[in-house]
Amino acid sequence: MRRLLLLLAALVAAPAGAQVPPRLIADISQSRIDIVYTFAGAELLVFGAIQYPSGEAPEERPDIVMIVRGPPQSITVRKKNRVLGLWLNTDSVRFETAPSFYRAASTRPVEELVDEQMAAIYELSPEYLQLSPTGATDPAKISMFEDGLLETRRAALLYGSEPHGVDLVEKILYRARIDIPAAVPVGTYTVEVHLIDEGEVVASTTRTIDVEKSGFERDIYVAAQQESLSYGILAVSLALLLGWGASAIVRR
Repeated sequence: MRRLLLLLAALVAAPAGAQVPPRLIADISQSRIDIVYTFAGAELLVFGAIQYPSGEAPEERPDIVMIVRGPPQSITVRKKNRVLGLWLNTDSVRFETAPSFYRAASTRPVEELVDEQMAAIYELSPEYLQLSPTGATDPAKISMFEDGLLETRRAALLYGSEPHGVDLVEKILYRARIDIPAAVPVGTYTVEVHLIDEGEVVASTTRTIDVEKSGFERDIYVAAQQESLSYGILAVSLALLLGWGASAIVRR
């Protein structure tokens, strides 16, 4: 309630001036998500208001696109083919700037809001992500591997879009709920909010959210990152010990 009152107060204090573009005010329900062993996912609420220079909402209804984006990753997508009766990796393309997580929500389908060029500039949906492919120059091949990456990420609930996922009230207040899956990667995420009017992005704002492991999971994660050799030896030794114990039980 306090945040909503602050948003409304900002609207009342809006400066006059027809040439001044609208301003977006945004906030998020939490600035940090802790991943513990019981973590089964989370729901992130993104909300805010549109501040108009005249203090009055326009006659035409504006549109909002929200994006929650994880840190970029280098990902290699491989294609398997059957060779002499075996399924082997026979081709691959590497994408240097694939987001580790990407979820978009909008008041309407992006295709109804902007043209392809504008959608690509702001990466307003998974289909318009700039993935920076390497290892291939054939556009058809790159497109095939991009489709494979998007399909895999969607199946893992790491990529997705909701074309009617943003609620807009009285052309001023907006909100959307973004699902964060249990398998979400750690890192600093950006929350982008774009205001679209007549096919143009007229205002944007961003927030950040930290997704971090906590407790015992964090200790294991830090050990794996900082002491990778020792962690690897310990993991292999533990696997061998468990295997030996299982075989001993079976023999009995």
